[in-house]
Amino acid sequence: MTGGVVTRGSRPTAVIVLFALLGGCAVGPNYKRPEMASPSQYRFVEGPAEAASLADEPFWQVFGDPVLQGLIREAIANNLDLVAATARVEEARAIAGVVKSFLYPSIGASGGYTAQQTSINAQPPQDANGDRQFQNYNAGFTLSWELDIFGRVRRLNEAAFARFLATEQGRRGVIVTLVGDVASGYFLLRQFDRQLEVAYQTLRLNDETVAYYRVRLEGGVSNQLEVDQAIANRAITAAAIPDLERQIALTENAISVLLGRVPGSIARGASIEVSTYPPPVPAGLPAQLLERRPDVVQAEELLVAANADIGAAKALFFPSISLTGLFGGVSGDLSNLLKSGSTVWGVTGGIFQPIFQGGRIKRNYEAAIARNDQALAQYKKAALNGYREVADSLVTIQKLAAAKTEIEKGVEALRDASNLSRLRYDTGLANYLEILIADQQLFQQELQLARTQGEQHRAVAQLYRALGGGWGPEETSSKEP
Repeated sequence: MTGGVVTRGSRPTAVIVLFALLGGCAVGPNYKRPEMASPSQYRFVEGPAEAASLADEPFWQVFGDPVLQGLIREAIANNLDLVAATARVEEARAIAGVVKSFLYPSIGASGGYTAQQTSINAQPPQDANGDRQFQNYNAGFTLSWELDIFGRVRRLNEAAFARFLATEQGRRGVIVTLVGDVASGYFLLRQFDRQLEVAYQTLRLNDETVAYYRVRLEGGVSNQLEVDQAIANRAITAAAIPDLERQIALTENAISVLLGRVPGSIARGASIEVSTYPPPVPAGLPAQLLERRPDVVQAEELLVAANADIGAAKALFFPSISLTGLFGGVSGDLSNLLKSGSTVWGVTGGIFQPIFQGGRIKRNYEAAIARNDQALAQYKKAALNGYREVADSLVTIQKLAAAKTEIEKGVEALRDASNLSRLRYDTGLANYLEILIADQQLFQQELQLARTQGEQHRAVAQLYRALGGGWGPEETSSKEP
């Protein structure tokens, strides 16, 4: 079969232009962002909400520890979830490009050769020269085009492009989560390091205490009960060390996986006691969260796609109009194939109007509406969850700061109590039980202080993640399908 194209200035061109002009409208609803209530100000934030946001800062300014910065950069370069997310973006870009291609005519080239022999009994059995064998050569171009009068293809293209943008936001969501997870894991590791340091310091003090009371027992100025109590107190401290070392190893292994490494040790930077986080924590205006958080933007892009799918499904109720054409040459002699006398061309317009399909088109339209309702609910849920996570982080930061102040007071008081109890014991004003109680309380309070310091740092990392920090508008991909 010979193909064809339509030449400039021919009548079919006018038909194409006419249909293209008619194709300016698309059925189905145009997307409009749904109304979404947002708090005028986050709870537990004193004063008016600030326009500046912690999420406006890059991670290397928020987390001032150079070692942590290096770990985050390594994770962004090597994390396998991020590699997969990037591949999903490329897949969605390619799919969107495929869908977009249906907006344009499909043009192909064809060529062929046919040889045949007719039957001697056929009427006529042969040509004027008595030949029963025939051969033909053909070559040309074919064109096919669905005229998108009612916007079905345009709606499908709109949906595919929105899903591509959604995967890009999904990739950014992985980055945001990754930065937060690495920072949180690192601060947890530094917390365990500090608790282990406290445990070893306390164990050395316990060893000195046991040795001291053994000497007193041998000198006849103490008793076995005091020695046993000192040994038991030491055992409590010693038992905490293996558990802390286990938690350190597990945390290092978890961070290693985030970095794309095999499980192993993790470098350390500043101690949890001296590492700093931004004292002011501006959360930014709540309404900005809908523009910043990748998961919220991703949910909205999926809502855009679902809305466009409604139009594509509705367009199936209307006629589909297609245009096909051919231009080329047919000749029984290859040398004459390109001569004007061998030229053939044709243009065909077709229309198809569905009449009865057992309710298939209607049900497909209803399903598209239902999927849009689901996407709308998911968008609203993502927004509400974003507000909740920010509010949770803000109250956590505020209350942990208050708790830390009180715990520090307790640590100072218990250190003083431990020293005083020893003085009282040496002067005969107290028994060893006072020393034992003061030492145990001090140990637990110092562990709690390290735990609270770690939780403070992790709360800031969580707020940074909840606000959508870790990336900026300049990272927007410029590549389109």
